[in-house]
Amino acid sequence: MFGGSNPAALAARFAQVAEAYVADSPAERADRARRALLAAVQAHEPASLNQVASAVERGAPAVSRSIDVLVRAGLIERTADPDNRRRLAMRLTQSGRELLSRPCASGGALAARFQRLAPSELRAIERAVEILERP
Repeated sequence: MFGGSNPAALAARFAQVAEAYVADSPAERADRARRALLAAVQAHEPASLNQVASAVERGAPAVSRSIDVLVRAGLIERTADPDNRRRLAMRLTQSGRELLSRPCASGGALAARFQRLAPSELRAIERAVEILERP
């Protein structure tokens, strides 16, 4: 294998490097959680609570409380499902779509490091990210 690494060793090295650049303040953790919920709602629109909970791998009660906060913030709207009155369908509001489309606040240290790389190195990283983003 390229570089003599096996997949497990490469994954461990990648995780270690990523950890060094991922800021983990409470505000940034909250922002990542909020973005994960918004992305899950967007992916399943009109989304049910169970779909969102499954997508973010959290329990429905915790997700329900988090969704309540996002509804009050005007980022998600809930409406009754016309086919099932007991089910609520969730959709992003325009504000929710705008928030999700903005870049994440974290990543400053990584962006600074990328500024020092050669164009060929940036392209190699871009290709690696494309590969990792595949389902």
